[in-house]
Amino acid sequence: QVRLVESGGGLVQPGGSLNLSCIVSGSSDSITAMGWYRQAPGKQRELVATITSSENTDVADSMKGRFSISRDNAKNTASLQMDSLQLEDTAVYYCYADVRRWGRLSTNRCWGQGTQVTVSS
Repeated sequence: QVRLVESGGGLVQPGGSLNLSCIVSGSSDSITAMGWYRQAPGKQRELVATITSSENTDVADSMKGRFSISRDNAKNTASLQMDSLQLEDTAVYYCYADVRRWGRLSTNRCWGQGTQVTVSS
């Protein structure tokens, strides 16, 4: 069974930085895309960033220039570097991985448990 574990969240002052990590284990199938969503209290979940198996990246407009996403050579770990953090970045951040089963065209999206990021003065 595929498992995703996020880490690196915490409390940071405005203007500070955090690096989130997502480790995927338990899958012998290929991972296509990985990425991050976030959800703030009382708000809808929003996409933060994605990265494909070819390491093409996309970051949400409001976070471009501040956030960046990367993944390791084995395609089993994704990181989210967050700089110049603002109060509005406070949210639970969730990692996902799209896993392609052998012989299938579709992928199954697997989720981590989330890690809290709190930006406060």
